[in-house]
Amino acid sequence: MAFTPELLDQLLERAPGSDELLGPGGLFDQLKKALAERALGAELQQHLTTEAAQPAPPRNHRNGTTPKTVQTDTSALRLAVPRDRAGTFEPQLVKKHQRRLAGFDAKVIALYARGLTVREMQAHLTELYGVEVSPTLISTVTDAVLDELTTWQQRPLAAVYPVIFFDALRVKIRDEGTVRNKAVYLALGVLPDGRKDVLGIWIEQTEGAKFWLRVMTELQARGVQDVLVAVVDGLKASPRRSPVSSPRPRSRPASSTCCATPCTS
Repeated sequence: MAFTPELLDQLLERAPGSDELLGPGGLFDQLKKALAERALGAELQQHLTTEAAQPAPPRNHRNGTTPKTVQTDTSALRLAVPRDRAGTFEPQLVKKHQRRLAGFDAKVIALYARGLTVREMQAHLTELYGVEVSPTLISTVTDAVLDELTTWQQRPLAAVYPVIFFDALRVKIRDEGTVRNKAVYLALGVLPDGRKDVLGIWIEQTEGAKFWLRVMTELQARGVQDVLVAVVDGLKASPRRSPVSSPRPRSRPASSTCCATPCTS
């Protein structure tokens, strides 16, 4: 496919806003849904395992799912909540009759980002669940969520992205027992047909050339071979030089809100 100047102009005009990322039907909704359903599935597995260990275990097993809509900080999220045959399973992340998940969005973004330790993940999950759940449940959910996160972080990407937007969000993250505001960096790719995809999320203490080189190297390792334009919104040490390059990169004049930088080698 030929990437004409007109096509690049159209793709660059589709810069993602906060509503498109975090609002109803936004790109992060699919991440929130996947993580919540993976955690609920781990809860049910823990429940069935505990029942099976009883002296006279009941005959119980998985029995499909029940649709449920909960309101997060930015959007309504439709979940498939797992259920058991005996009806003894009581979900903890999304309790019966619960309709709101306060603080869920920021914690999901933090969990999907590279840079959190397992202990930090467990701290986030403990805050989501509350103090009444057992350490065993938190450990089981962490293992399941970690598998989900690793699969997402390492998934193959498209070979060519005409445009990749790089941006940063401020998110409250627990760090050594203290909640701090940290920058979470994200890369959002735009495919030739206009579809958008969150390519990756990273937590970094300091932003610099080494960090962006690591990001670009990771994108290349996951299959990205060509990026025509990198759009950077107010970030320091922007990714101007990258192992992911185009033979004929195209630049776009910088504005007060963002600059478009060709990824040159």
